Amino acid sequence: LAHERAHLSARHHLFLALAEHAANLHPALRPLRAPLGYHLERWADEVAAARVGDRAVTARAVGRAALAASRSPWPARPRLVAAAHSGPVPRRVAALLQPRPAAAPDTRRRAAALALAACLALSAGASLEATADLHHAVEAAQHEPGAQR
Repeated sequence: LAHERAHLSARHHLFLALAEHAANLHPALRPLRAPLGYHLERWADEVAAARVGDRAVTARAVGRAALAASRSPWPARPRLVAAAHSGPVPRRVAALLQPRPAAAPDTRRRAAALALAACLALSAGASLEATADLHHAVEAAQHEPGAQR
């Protein structure tokens, strides 16, 4: 539960939604969604481990949740929803069985926000450039000889 509370309190669903929208606007950003999802899961893992006070207990809980989710009769989850089975679970469990990383969750939050802001800026810039190109193409087509008005 501490893991899921970490997702909710840090509003990870908003990061995922923004990444999904950025990927829809610019296809080159699609490969960034999976790493972002993994890092958000790791972030919640670390917060949960800190709250529980035992990294091994948290690792077992993550593994059990992934096993339970894999047996779930539900259809595939929406892309905007974080879940225990997203990301490579063995890597997450192995990371939890190691000593706590030096970076604080606030540092990760800033890094994730900065990466997402860069993706959104790139996506917005590409959209504006495509809009300008379309506008110029329409203007050029209207001024061609023989074009109907």
